[in-house]
Amino acid sequence: MTVVMSMRWVGVTPEQYDVVRDAVDWEAVPAAGGQVHVAWFDAQGLHVTDVWESQQAFEVFLAERLAPAVEKAGITGAPETSFAPLHRRFVAPGISGAE
Repeated sequence: MTVVMSMRWVGVTPEQYDVVRDAVDWEAVPAAGGQVHVAWFDAQGLHVTDVWESQQAFEVFLAERLAPAVEKAGITGAPETSFAPLHRRFVAPGISGAE
């Protein structure tokens, strides 16, 4: 079942996110089952919304690729993470790739 993953990670900075992104290289080597990734920051830290083909696909990505890069980047603590079934997805015409 396709799911939406929401994550809030207090204290993570844009610089730390970029270190992890570069180490994991998910834009050049997409995660199996990953469909959409959106990240932003507020005064508290990192927020992420992803769409995955399943919660299990995210958990495999986390264990095999993301967690080692997070540890290497020196990010501490744990994020608040939740999953919900996807009801509908729309991508505007002409929108693709990383920004």
